Amino acid sequence: MGALPVFTQGNASFPDISTDFEPNLTLQTDIDASEAIQLLRFYVEAGVTDGLDDAPVDRYALLPQQMAPAVTATVEERSSQRITGTVPAPSRRSPVARPPLPASPSPAGHSPAAIPLSSVEEAGAARALAGAATSLEALREALASFDACPLKATAKSLVFADGNPEADIMLVGEAPGRDEDIQGLPFVGRAGQLLNKMLSAIGYDRSNVYITNVLPWRPPGNRQPTPQELLMCAPFVERHIELVQPKLLMLVGGVSAKQLLTTSDGIMKLRGKWKTVTVGSLEIPAMPILHPAYLLRQPAHKKLAWTDLQAFRDKARSLS
Repeated sequence: MGALPVFTQGNASFPDISTDFEPNLTLQTDIDASEAIQLLRFYVEAGVTDGLDDAPVDRYALLPQQMAPAVTATVEERSSQRITGTVPAPSRRSPVARPPLPASPSPAGHSPAAIPLSSVEEAGAARALAGAATSLEALREALASFDACPLKATAKSLVFADGNPEADIMLVGEAPGRDEDIQGLPFVGRAGQLLNKMLSAIGYDRSNVYITNVLPWRPPGNRQPTPQELLMCAPFVERHIELVQPKLLMLVGGVSAKQLLTTSDGIMKLRGKWKTVTVGSLEIPAMPILHPAYLLRQPAHKKLAWTDLQAFRDKARSLS
């Protein structure tokens, strides 16, 4: 394998590892086995679970064809009416069902009306369970005994944390993926490899940072977590932060940023800006950054990530 392309800016750099895993999405009939496996892996990690047809269908191209017969029939009917001199009787239009308006996004705190009462009650039980934990090991045991979250039943492993719990910097990601679920550690797949490179570019590794996620169990098919799942797991990640007491938080991805900042703003609006995460009596400076998995899909945005990483590094140096 040749040398990896490197993205540089300022006096530091980190490799662009996305090119190693970029699937060939061009429709082909003679792809070899390795290309097919690579493409299937991409589909699985994107959350694709079912095939619909053997070949893609352009629905937009079909739409004019479907409408053409109806238009032709209407023209012929009107022409016939003019020739025979008949006048169509007025008809009452049947009411057209309008699609419901999309609901406005609710903040990460989630209103009780949007979440079943049972989930709210389970979240209360989770808060009591997490609050009773006085150490990281006790918190891990509390999570392992918590059966209310349905993700636990479908996940292989409880993904608790990795790194140095005595570190001043704590990273909070979104949820485990396939590789994390297998190994029981956060950020060990392709996104984790890129995260390691990003941390290394600003002088850090897993010996001097601590890493966890807002969800300790993998959602099936790497789908987005539901508000109920986030609500039930929130007490555990908040207690996790309380026990570690980091000086700085790096919120990796939109899900963790929205959850811990209690906001509905997207990651592109939040990224690179210093915010404050409040848990218990702690108020901790926090910066949201783009998730490495997103950067693998959108490598052009690595320049934004590098700008944010430099700002985070400068803040960390000022506190040391």
